[in-house]
Amino acid sequence: MHANAAAAGDTTSALQGIVDLQRYPITQLSGDAGQALIDACRRQLAEDGCVVLERFVPEEALARLERETERLSPEAHYNQNETNPYNSSGDPSLPDSHPRNRFDDRTNGFVAGDRIDDSTIIRQIYRHPDFQRFIATVVGVDEIHQYADPLADLVVNVLREGCQHPWHYDTNEFIVTMMTRQSEGGGRFEYAPGIRSPEGENFEGVQEVLDGDRSRLKSLDLKPGDLQIFFGRYSLHRVTPVEGQRERHTVIFAYAKEPGFIGQPERARRIFGRMAPVHERMLSEGRTRRSDSLAD
Repeated sequence: MHANAAAAGDTTSALQGIVDLQRYPITQLSGDAGQALIDACRRQLAEDGCVVLERFVPEEALARLERETERLSPEAHYNQNETNPYNSSGDPSLPDSHPRNRFDDRTNGFVAGDRIDDSTIIRQIYRHPDFQRFIATVVGVDEIHQYADPLADLVVNVLREGCQHPWHYDTNEFIVTMMTRQSEGGGRFEYAPGIRSPEGENFEGVQEVLDGDRSRLKSLDLKPGDLQIFFGRYSLHRVTPVEGQRERHTVIFAYAKEPGFIGQPERARRIFGRMAPVHERMLSEGRTRRSDSLAD
């Protein structure tokens, strides 16, 4: 498990009161209840690439959870741009209807990880070895590691009125998120499970979704305290425009299969409005290539 977690001296008791351990016994995965939880999560992931654990944070901690991201939200860096599902430039050799040439407005805010202190519920959950072990077991890997990226390890996504995250893919195979604040309207999470794979982009299927075909879509109304595990590298997904004055807050817990993962420098500059020293070093050393060939 990640060295930071071990160094922190975390114990099972550290999750008492901030995770509903009766409903979700993530500290006792070898027991019958723990194994049943794992089996249920894996079945759901295999079916549609997404599992939601409702009220993962117990009722008594929800108000504190919401206050945390409310306090952090003014730190969000907002960025607005026109983007296609692959976060890339268009391709003039392809028709205008091709997914690579389909652009939509993306406006949202991100609070960087170096603004989120160790006293927060979200940081305590993120770094806890039992939580990490649970996520690793659910997604079927031996272990996962916290990002070594000081900006992108733990992030709060802030969407205010009119903000949206249009159709896109994630840069890592799985993503773990937690809703902490609902908007008054809009802000629905919609996705097309497994629409692409490492073997191919399935541009035809993506184009159908972009053209309004909802036959393969699933939609979620997430609530504060809900934990979501999602294979967003292969499932096209979006958050619809937020309506009303109440911001929508979602925490992103970023993990990697290998230690030492750091996001791309240009991505850090775009999302957070700045780079960390480690990103500057990556640029100077020319370490900017991805590990797979999928477009994004």
